[in-house]
Amino acid sequence: MTPELEQDLAAEARRLFSGRVEFLLSAPQLKFIPDPDFPEVAFCGRSNVGKSSLINALTGRRSIARTSVTPGRTQELNFFEVGEPTQFRLVDMPGYGFAKAPVKVVEKWRKLVRTFLRGRVPLRRTMVLVDSRHGLKDSDRDMMTMLDEAAVGYRLVLTKADKIKASALEKVTEAVREEARKHPAAFPHVHVTSAEKGMGLDELRAAMLFDIRQ
Repeated sequence: MTPELEQDLAAEARRLFSGRVEFLLSAPQLKFIPDPDFPEVAFCGRSNVGKSSLINALTGRRSIARTSVTPGRTQELNFFEVGEPTQFRLVDMPGYGFAKAPVKVVEKWRKLVRTFLRGRVPLRRTMVLVDSRHGLKDSDRDMMTMLDEAAVGYRLVLTKADKIKASALEKVTEAVREEARKHPAAFPHVHVTSAEKGMGLDELRAAMLFDIRQ
């Protein structure tokens, strides 16, 4: 994507997200997911990575996606529609990693996510969120491998970039970028964001719009 195209898409995405963004439904099982009528962009990440906060910041809403101090609150696939008429859907996926939940419940989430990723035709891109303070963890690598195997293209997105020093952020960004090169379905570019400070949001919105049009 050229800088000029990114700038144009960012402006268009800001206008789009300033309009209609509505919660559609929660799907605890695949039989409840909506018909594949529109392109989709999914968000996934470890529990407490700041996924809901980032979705709220991207859409300019305070609480369209639920936030909680309790990791693992999102236990279903949550769908949101963007645009009037609808242009695409956001999918908030169940958090993984450190969810305080029984093993059977966690395995149920994993099965739901795995099956969704492998069979969802309108899914254009998945955003894998990584806490910039901690970098990639084994649970993130497991998700990346799952996406590789499902042939689902994904972007790595660092969250909470305002919480660490610039020098440390540069190091973790390069480390994540280096690891992304080893994964066939990963984009080489790493997005650096802060929901609290608004860092990187325009770039990520532009990327989402670019992805749904491919």
